[in-house]
Amino acid sequence: MSNKHSGHCTCGSVKYHLTSDPIFVHCCHCSWCQRETGTAFALNALIETDRVIVESGTLEAVEIPVNSGKSQKIYRCQQCKIAIWSHYATPVGDKVSFVRIGTLDNPERIRPDIHIFTSTKQPWLELSGNVPVMPEFYDPKQHWPADSLARYKKLMG
Repeated sequence: MSNKHSGHCTCGSVKYHLTSDPIFVHCCHCSWCQRETGTAFALNALIETDRVIVESGTLEAVEIPVNSGKSQKIYRCQQCKIAIWSHYATPVGDKVSFVRIGTLDNPERIRPDIHIFTSTKQPWLELSGNVPVMPEFYDPKQHWPADSLARYKKLMG
């Protein structure tokens, strides 16, 4: 992967780029992500928010509930309403963005590092290969590379 990934919304109003590769990439199969996206899973790149640079356009934050009882802020293009990234109520909060891989110009360059919440995945979807498959969430200490753990720890302060 290169050190810069660019992306945009459907109408092209919002253009952005990532200044580094992601910390980690989730392919989430939970029923909440299925409902939110209208498809079988959500593919999100976790990256430090200060490494997501908006070049043009205006985003609006829409707060929605999540299964944990907390909330998620989805940042959408103000024009076409496409979700570009989210912030979850995690220990680092808004310091990490969950960028929607499908909004990148070359989404094929970023692959999932892990499949999560597969206990609710669509039954017709077969997962195989060397990407870990977790029935629910997982312990990052067991699955993230050392550099990803260090980047996240830095955000914790």
